[in-house]
Amino acid sequence: MSVKMPFGLKIAIINRAFKRLMDEKAEKMGLTGVQLRVLGSVSRLEEKGYGEIHQNDLEKIERVTHPAMTKIVRQLEKKGYLICSEGVKDKRCKAIFTTDKSNGIHRLILSQDEEAFEKLCGQLSEDERAELDSLISSVLKNIDYD
Repeated sequence: MSVKMPFGLKIAIINRAFKRLMDEKAEKMGLTGVQLRVLGSVSRLEEKGYGEIHQNDLEKIERVTHPAMTKIVRQLEKKGYLICSEGVKDKRCKAIFTTDKSNGIHRLILSQDEEAFEKLCGQLSEDERAELDSLISSVLKNIDYD
């Protein structure tokens, strides 16, 4: 007897598998998956010329609380991946910058993301992979995730 798997369960299984692959890559760098994502966000914003990046910017992007982001930023600063200094625009806020150790790291993360996608897609053809990516992008447009 075959039981149809609910869509939500399928998404949860894919998410856990993808997260596990990315966590393995982060661990090799001495980071957690969350730390690597935050580092990638800072790196990406810097490359886009965002200017001064503050902790509250990262909280919105990662959808985490202020105390959680404070802990993540402190850990990344302690490990030498980030530098925090007094903000120029708003002296009450610390400006966050990547160090030489992590500058441009978002490109590495993008590459690792693509490797994980390839692994999860297994036997899918290039056309099927492109279609899957397109369909998922369409679903994301229906979600209010700003």
